[in-house]
Amino acid sequence: PLLLRKASDLLGPYVGQTEQQLATAFTEAKQKNAILMIDEADSFLASRSAAQQQWEVSQVNELLVQMEEFNGILIMSTNFMDHLDSAALRRFDFKIRFNYLNFDQSWSFFNRLLGMHQKQPFAAVNVEGYETRLKRLSQLTPGDFATVERRAKVLAEPLTPETLMAGLEQEHAIKTRHQGRAI
Repeated sequence: PLLLRKASDLLGPYVGQTEQQLATAFTEAKQKNAILMIDEADSFLASRSAAQQQWEVSQVNELLVQMEEFNGILIMSTNFMDHLDSAALRRFDFKIRFNYLNFDQSWSFFNRLLGMHQKQPFAAVNVEGYETRLKRLSQLTPGDFATVERRAKVLAEPLTPETLMAGLEQEHAIKTRHQGRAI
């Protein structure tokens, strides 16, 4: 079984509560012989050298001890690997990075998502323009496709090739707005 714990499940408002909840999660995983997955690991494993409060150091120390003593499978995820304490990184046997989708993957997501939203027989669409536009979007993730899909649902708009592409272009622009442009 998988025991998933998010930051909101583990962070406590009182000094020592987070450490206690971390210990409880590891104990529960041991008792259930479960895989323990902690999402947003950077909430707990921030570099101690940057800590401003003693409780920040205490949280990291508690998690490091729990990791060291845990004989099961522990998975932790973060979008901020560079922020993690170096002692924590040494405790992971595998560090796996999920990069942005390549064009073939994006194209597959694009077509699969449109196929899922077809309410009538498939109509031929000039895909050439969409392929060209999609090739320009080098920092897409599956989450970007999900965001555009949810937005269309909230707005009660059909998901068409154009609305999907325009939404992906918006998501990509938000992500890349602070990046310099190539000359």
